[in-house]
Amino acid sequence: MNIVIVGCGRVGATMAGDLDAKGHRVTIVDISTRAFERLPATFGGSAVRGDGTDEDTLRRIGAAEADVFLALTEGDNRNVMAAQLATEALEVKQVVAKINDVVRAKAYAELGIATICRTDLMTHALLGYMGLPVGPTPRIREAAPHTHPDGTSPVAAAIGGSTVGGTTVGALPAVEA
Repeated sequence: MNIVIVGCGRVGATMAGDLDAKGHRVTIVDISTRAFERLPATFGGSAVRGDGTDEDTLRRIGAAEADVFLALTEGDNRNVMAAQLATEALEVKQVVAKINDVVRAKAYAELGIATICRTDLMTHALLGYMGLPVGPTPRIREAAPHTHPDGTSPVAAAIGGSTVGGTTVGALPAVEA
């Protein structure tokens, strides 16, 4: 399987190492060269310094041919932008964005971007560990259909986006820390 990962933080580096060890073709992108120090010494994939929210960068590394695209940076906004480019401009079929904010994770899935929320995952795990009732098992929130009948993107419309290289993207509202 051909997998592109944007973000070589703890999660991205661990995923890249595990997937590479299982024999998958992995390309990981990060804006910081030092981030690649997190990769295992045995990593045989490609580590590319670049901006995973830049369409030209994603095309240059072959993201349009990816079977799976994972946006795993520390920033919700960057992850949504990268995932939206992969989905809409590059037409990658399986795209997931890591979103830390529970409300945003749900909203973006409803707008067409599959999300995984570590806040949900950790809350569920901790409640279970304490023996307290938990809701449904957290999972990747599947993306709703991502275009309106007129061909516009509901994500871009919701975030007040602009057109870049034929794809509508934009700045997202700030999240309170």
